[in-house]
Amino acid sequence: MTRKKTLIAGFVGLPAVLAAAFLIVIGPWPAYQDSRYRESDYYRAALDAIAASASKSEKTASPGRLHAGWAKRAITPEIGAPLGGYSGRKGGMESTGVRDELYVRALALHDGVDTAVILGSDMLIIPPNLSSAVLEQVGARTGLTPDQILFNASHTHCGPGGFMPGLVSKFSGGAYDEARMARIIAAFAEAAVEAHGALEPASIAAGSADAPEYIRNRTRDGAPVDSELSFMLVRQDDGDVCYVASYSAHPTVFGSRMMAFSAEYPGELMRFIEEETGHDALYLGGAVGSMGPRAPEGEDDGARVTAMGRALGSLILASDDALAFTDHADIAPAGAAVGMPPFQLRPFENRPHLRLSPAAGYLLGLRREGWIHGVRIGDLFLVGTPFDFCGETSVVWKEWAREHGLDLWALSFCSTYCGYLSPDKHYWDVPLNYETGPMGWFGPNTEAYFTDLFQALVQGLAVTEGRS
Repeated sequence: MTRKKTLIAGFVGLPAVLAAAFLIVIGPWPAYQDSRYRESDYYRAALDAIAASASKSEKTASPGRLHAGWAKRAITPEIGAPLGGYSGRKGGMESTGVRDELYVRALALHDGVDTAVILGSDMLIIPPNLSSAVLEQVGARTGLTPDQILFNASHTHCGPGGFMPGLVSKFSGGAYDEARMARIIAAFAEAAVEAHGALEPASIAAGSADAPEYIRNRTRDGAPVDSELSFMLVRQDDGDVCYVASYSAHPTVFGSRMMAFSAEYPGELMRFIEEETGHDALYLGGAVGSMGPRAPEGEDDGARVTAMGRALGSLILASDDALAFTDHADIAPAGAAVGMPPFQLRPFENRPHLRLSPAAGYLLGLRREGWIHGVRIGDLFLVGTPFDFCGETSVVWKEWAREHGLDLWALSFCSTYCGYLSPDKHYWDVPLNYETGPMGWFGPNTEAYFTDLFQALVQGLAVTEGRS
């Protein structure tokens, strides 16, 4: 072949090779219509893992004396560190100040046999590098196992960024900083260890209030919202109290122009309760998927954040005198790593049948492993999911739980992050939105898959009369 022909072949062949490589690595590929998850190995493995974890807990109608302890640690980074959330922040993600301190708070519960620790934090998400390191440190110091520790983030978009390696994390939280993350990990571990070491005889009560005026469905007009404000009070015999609250509105009253660290309205809720009562408070992010905030009017976003937090806190304090406490509550935790359906990120809002290549997901740093966690506290059931979990789905799950005699708290951001979980019935809606498109990493049938896992978790932790 002459030199001229070689050059021509190169000019012709190289684009073809590059195009083929792009299609293989990036796509688009045809979307699959059904994950057929019940026929998969990951489904059977997930059910087995849930059953194995649940079998470790005693499930009894006659539990021992309840003990409880709690603690908190500051996790506010230095000014200049990146903020987590709002990839479109003007001028980058570097913080310019601190509006209010950020914390991780831990609540430990023990019934004489079983122990659970619940960690609530002023974070955007719980990245897997954080949870795995915290589990290792806490386990070494207390003997607690991963299925005894439930992680949660409030989902403030003004919390620490730089929380995880990978392109997706960098896009939403800035460049990863290992040393800064090590300090946050240490704070999580210290709070959990201190709470575990502070266990004292205690009693517990739970309640809820409907707060539809502070929440909206930001994705579908007229669609359901999870407007339940859930709360419980844990009271040690010496009089110390920890208020625990959960709500499902996104903490996004502050928009992308906010460049100071803030715990947003959940932080204001906790601060209001602490100032009004002299006791402690802990917040757990609920089913925030599709759920936007509807904050009261105010002179600026800061005033609206304060007003929303105080309004929700006032609803809790208005109800706490009527609560019935018990000093015996069966504590039954279980948690398991679970495989996920095949990767299916769909970037084109009007082309729902096109998706990226599976290789693109790995290049972006997405994981095909999630986590599901349950903690039963008597008839109260906390379930943690690894998503921005949709409030439309949590309403359905709560109804199922009520039929089984349980008061359900549906929580997001448990131990890792797997994008958004949206209702399966909206998976093929056109146009795709942010939640069903670029942030709907797995599917279809992800909702059905986790519904099966949730129900298996509830059934695995159902009351019996002795150790399983």
